[in-house]
Amino acid sequence: MKQVPRVLIVEDEPAIAELVAVNLRHNGFQPVWAEDGIAAQREIDSVLPDVILLDWMLPGQSGLALARKWRADARARAVPILMLTARGDEPDKVAGLDAGADDYISKPFSTQELLARIRAVLRRRAPEHAGDIVAIAGLALDASTHRVTWKDKPVKVGPTEFKLLQYLMKHPERVHSRSQLLDKVWGDHVFIEERTVDVHVKRLREALGPAGALIETVRGAGYRISGQIPVGSAA
Repeated sequence: MKQVPRVLIVEDEPAIAELVAVNLRHNGFQPVWAEDGIAAQREIDSVLPDVILLDWMLPGQSGLALARKWRADARARAVPILMLTARGDEPDKVAGLDAGADDYISKPFSTQELLARIRAVLRRRAPEHAGDIVAIAGLALDASTHRVTWKDKPVKVGPTEFKLLQYLMKHPERVHSRSQLLDKVWGDHVFIEERTVDVHVKRLREALGPAGALIETVRGAGYRISGQIPVGSAA
């Protein structure tokens, strides 16, 4: 039997939470509501959700603080987070992505847009080809176990960064534009801005440490992964 994706809705406004929950239920998801960070943590400790819909403005801990907390937690780290926010300015969106969110959606939003974004983060969470192992210059990625290692030492990366790294490593030395990466890594939907790619590349480089120097910025063109650390970078 196919498992129904469990979606944790962290939202302090009951009317919004109920509307989202009804639409999710009607579209094949299992919604669970938590009105603040404490209730959300109880749900996560009980049953790990497949996706978290996280409101930015919450009583107690903010959505931003919760995203950082869950990204630092080994058990919850791989769960995709989609931030619900009335803050539509780009600096706020970038702050949400930097805190660990995989995507964001500005209020008010349509049901179809919300469903498309949830399906997109679930697609990104699944490895592209289970069983594939790719390696470049001491950096290795195993899709079947969802593990990344650098010189045989484990590296922790988020679900979107894993998918991004997997695509780059499968196409080494090729330059990929931001729009190409959006299509191949995020999927062929139209909601994600190209700036999102820069945020996730930055986060991936930071997670990889010295191996992050393998991912090169090609000015005016995009990004590529190289087979060797550039001269002058710490290895």
